[in-house]
Amino acid sequence: MIFKCAVKVCVQKFLETTLFRIEELDMTDQLALAELREYVEGTASTDTPPQSRPQFLIKQRMDTAGMERTDVILSCAYPPEYPNVLPEITVRCTGLSRAQQTQLHTELNAYLLENCQGDVCVLAALEWVKDNLQLFTNRSLSAPKKESPAPQPREMFSRLWIYSHHIYNKVKRKNILEWSKELGLSGFSMPGKPGIVCVEGPRSACEDFWSRVKVLTWKKIMIRHREDIPLDHQGKDSTVVESIDSLRKFTGFEEAVFAPHGNRGNHMDLGQLYQFLNEKGCCDVFQMYFGIEGRQ
Repeated sequence: MIFKCAVKVCVQKFLETTLFRIEELDMTDQLALAELREYVEGTASTDTPPQSRPQFLIKQRMDTAGMERTDVILSCAYPPEYPNVLPEITVRCTGLSRAQQTQLHTELNAYLLENCQGDVCVLAALEWVKDNLQLFTNRSLSAPKKESPAPQPREMFSRLWIYSHHIYNKVKRKNILEWSKELGLSGFSMPGKPGIVCVEGPRSACEDFWSRVKVLTWKKIMIRHREDIPLDHQGKDSTVVESIDSLRKFTGFEEAVFAPHGNRGNHMDLGQLYQFLNEKGCCDVFQMYFGIEGRQ
């Protein structure tokens, strides 16, 4: 009943009474929307809440001083417990750098946690972005210029092993794939319960990836293990000793599934996961995740 009431608020009140305030709204999963409407209206074949969740994009063009009108896209997904649990909201803005977008996500989530917990809040998030976007552009414009560049830190190769209580949400899974590709990272993600993500590449890119992922709404997420290896660009014979690519254990980035099973198909075969890690030369991580030694 609580979920059904939340869906009514999300699907009916939001879409019908506030659509005039949004320039463009794109429902990314029409099938999920149809299933939810049938459930709310009582025309579904079963009284069980559907597994699918509303997911949509809100596209706005906003004015900011110091730059032309800026395109802003809010990617939104509702968890089953919404509005008691905040929705998944990712903001993309063509006028902001990656670092500025990361800071915007952090401050937006802090605002929603403090002011909107337990209430419908997508429009509140949109209004907050409209009101505060200027602040992030101003930070870039007003940043003092340095007379000489700071010394560059020693280049490092990193590999992050990230653990999440679960990874189900399609938007999160899409973000993980897109961000890893954008940042030139290799590795893999395993959806389900638990969720595992491994990214490897330049340390700065790995840190950027982690800063984006951790500000999303999670039941639990953490870096279980990390590897940092300094790069020595030149040896005694003036040749390259180590490079980023020579240290990679994965080719590209993929979402890996291993014989899904369970009532919701959300548990993976850990034996197959162990074999996969063993083939990549990193089976020792299995014990760090699960506290047991794997077997082939």
